[in-house]
Amino acid sequence: MDGKIPDEVTIIDKSANERLKLIDQLEEEDKNAIYRIIDTMLTKSKFKDFFNKNVAAL
Repeated sequence: MDGKIPDEVTIIDKSANERLKLIDQLEEEDKNAIYRIIDTMLTKSKFKDFFNKNVAAL
C-alpha cells in the first residue's frame, strides 16, 4: 500500500458492469453475501409477478 487513503466509492452513477467489477474485488464472504441478497430479491420479484398474474387470471 502506498499509504494513500482510498476514495469513497459511490455507485449511484455506475453502470451494472462497473458495479459487478467492484463487487468482484470484495472478499469472498462479502461477495457471496451480496449475491445471496440479489438472488433473494430476484426470486421474491419472480414469485410476486407469478402470483399477481395467477390472481388476475382468476
